[in-house]
Amino acid sequence: MFIDRAIIEVRSGKGGDGAIAFRREKYIPKGGPAGGNGGRGASVILRANSKINTLFNFRHSKCFIGLDGEKGGIKNQYGRHSDDVYVDVPVGTVVYEEKDHKFLGDLSTDGMTLRVAKGGRGGRGNTCFKSSTNRVPRIAENGEPGETKRLILELKLLADVGLVGFPSVGKSTLLSVVSSARPEIADYPFTTIIPNLGVVSVKGGKSFVMADLPGIIEGAHQGKGLGLQFLRHIERCRIIVHVIDMGESGRDPYEDYKIINKELEEYGFGLSKRPVIYVASKMDEENSEARLKVFEKKAKIKCIPISALTEQGIDDLLYKCIELLEITPPFPLFDAEEQVMEGKIYTLPEEEKEFEIKHPNLHTWEITGDKIIKFYRMTNITTDDGMMKLLTKLRKLRIDDKLEELGAQDGDSVILDDFTFVYYR
Repeated sequence: MFIDRAIIEVRSGKGGDGAIAFRREKYIPKGGPAGGNGGRGASVILRANSKINTLFNFRHSKCFIGLDGEKGGIKNQYGRHSDDVYVDVPVGTVVYEEKDHKFLGDLSTDGMTLRVAKGGRGGRGNTCFKSSTNRVPRIAENGEPGETKRLILELKLLADVGLVGFPSVGKSTLLSVVSSARPEIADYPFTTIIPNLGVVSVKGGKSFVMADLPGIIEGAHQGKGLGLQFLRHIERCRIIVHVIDMGESGRDPYEDYKIINKELEEYGFGLSKRPVIYVASKMDEENSEARLKVFEKKAKIKCIPISALTEQGIDDLLYKCIELLEITPPFPLFDAEEQVMEGKIYTLPEEEKEFEIKHPNLHTWEITGDKIIKFYRMTNITTDDGMMKLLTKLRKLRIDDKLEELGAQDGDSVILDDFTFVYYR
């Protein structure tokens, strides 16, 4: 089964907690702190694998979880790092974050890797907090939390030449003649429901990959027919072969030509700017020559006439493909206009707020914000020193002043992540 889109969840490992420990050795009565740091949590990494050609293994939402790092030990022993989790995906997989469809990476070559969830660093043990004013620190950090993301994986086939055209114009038949591919062929629309790839070899030892891309009809760029499901596979094609039916199907070749060109332009990704070879198919049928002359006069273009039955014009088409491939570079996945910058502009990013305060109900306040929550989660509040560190941070941020300004009353509950305390002025 050919699957070219999947959604997965990835969770990297939390860093190991730092340890609170002290040296207790004979003849060393004041050994000092000896708590080791925690180990790094496992990252989740996607890896392109040429032996995989579909996202079939991800057809059901799957979750890939990295292990947490090991806690620090006594005698300044560091916790063990967890091994990263590698997830193999097909070459040509493009990765987006589901939440805001943010582009993360394009795994376009075999062995290429992309870290999609970074493992948390290990927390520092109490040895790291020793100073001239605090010779016996009883404080350690918890490990940094890992990341959790839902990702969209889209497979965009790596083909040099893409065959486009209305259903039943002869694309699958052409692919079966020029390569060893054996797509399903029949005399009804949408016979081909999955993209088919074939390696085409020509005299002289040159070869290229050709893809039969089904489902393009009027409105395909809006999802009609098999539209968006397979239009994405054209994005990587360096050359487009536009197959136009000159047989006795009853369709108007000129109208089909205009509709397909419009769909490619509306879809974007620079498809309308790619080299196009126009092919007139089914030239073995009656009156096809007359229809071709009328079409070329209307469209003001020249077509390569072919017949898959008699193999007329097949060599001309293949040599034209080779000729264009030698001078056509790979196209980026995004419009070139979006990437052109006349000059680089350096700006200071807007500083992220340390915290925000919400008021979910009458006597409850909630402190939110990635920075303050991360600080809380990495603070070991099971010791008096750890609790004091958290309270000092809250006072430094003047959170109590902000609560008073917002109208908090004595006895109100204040929530910070999973920690709740009572507010008093």
